[in-house]
Formats: sequence, C-alpha cells, structure tokens
Amino acid sequence: MAADVPILLLDVDGVLNAVAPELPAGWRRGRFNGYVLSWDPTVTARLRAWHDADRVEIQWLTTWAGDADRLLAEPMGLPRGLRVHARPGVGPTGFAGALSSASGWWKLDLARAVAEEHPERRIVWIDDDLAYEAAGTGDWLAANPHVLVVAPDVFAGLTHEHLDAVEEWLGG
Repeated sequence: MAADVPILLLDVDGVLNAVAPELPAGWRRGRFNGYVLSWDPTVTARLRAWHDADRVEIQWLTTWAGDADRLLAEPMGLPRGLRVHARPGVGPTGFAGALSSASGWWKLDLARAVAEEHPERRIVWIDDDLAYEAAGTGDWLAANPHVLVVAPDVFAGLTHEHLDAVEEWLGG
C-alpha cells in the first residue's frame, strides 16, 4: 500500500462480532473455533470496499490473531492476507501467551508500534476495549492527533454511523 493510505487497525469481538441478544435482520452468524460470531455483512462490505479502493489498509489487531485472517476474513467478506498484529508470545492462532505489556495493554503497545513504524500515515483504531482502556490510552492519543479511535458498544458492534464518522475524518 502507498505511504499515504491510512491504516485501519481492526478488532473482532465487540466490533465485527457483536454480542447482540437478538440477531438483527440481515446479519449473519457462524461458528469459528467453537465460538459463535454474529456480524453485519453490510458493515464488513463497506470496510472491504474502502480497503479495495485504497482508502484504508486494514490490519488485524485482535486476540483472534492469525485466525482472523485464516478463519473469519472470507466468511465475513473481508480480504485475506491482511497484516496481523498479534500479542507477544501468541502463536499464529492466538488466544495464548503473556498478558503483561509495557503499557499495561498489549494492544496499545502494538498500536504505538504501528504509529512509530508509519509516522507519515493516519491510523484508525477500532476496538470496543478502547472505552475501558481510556485512562491508559488518553495521553498517547492526545499526543497523536493522526490517530482516530472508535470504540463500538460490545452489544451493537461497529455500525454505519461509526463508519460515517471515520469517512468524515478521512476526508469524505
């Protein structure tokens, strides 16, 4: 991808996989690694369209690690072969390894590393846990206005309203 294409760091659970008590109309459900996931295919289609048009470069930042790419991408309508940022000590399938990190939250450490690796690129970070980790991420985010965070509600997941806000931030 070009150096001017923003990076979109994407979580799965609470973002693509909403913990909706009732499956909304048009949503899909599937079982992956023994877990039942529910998602809005119109949201994932919009993300894919952005990626395919080089509006953003989607990268996985999720406990699913490589399983997001291997198991979830195609059924959810997302491209395969995306870069995966996995928790240190986690193998290619995720869900294991050390929980401690320099910042106290391994995802913040990896988001910082992405920002340091690509200082010229804007970053959209979508993770439901950002709402719970606000105290730990606030100072870093304040110092990095080129990073936009979106913290969906775990029960609703990522919505078109969130994507509208991202699109506005990206410039149309």
